[in-house]
Amino acid sequence: MEDVRNTNPDNVGKVFLTKVVKIMCDWKYCKNIKKYFGKNPMFNGATHVLAGIGIGILITYPWIGTHPVRWGIAFLVLAILGHLWAATQK
Repeated sequence: MEDVRNTNPDNVGKVFLTKVVKIMCDWKYCKNIKKYFGKNPMFNGATHVLAGIGIGILITYPWIGTHPVRWGIAFLVLAILGHLWAATQK
């Protein structure tokens, strides 16, 4: 019997993302990030708040004022740096 999930166009993205996340989470640094964020919930929260602010600025750019893309990207870069910091910790 054929797997219906693979033929349904609505689930293609979900199946693809699930496979990508599984591959990424098998990565050594992903495990370090999970462990560091688990031990440091305040750092975890701050990193993800920065990412949320960056995404929010990019979505609502007309309300931010001058240089919304620069601000949004700056917050996202800070969030990425937070994840890279966590990946390097043991």
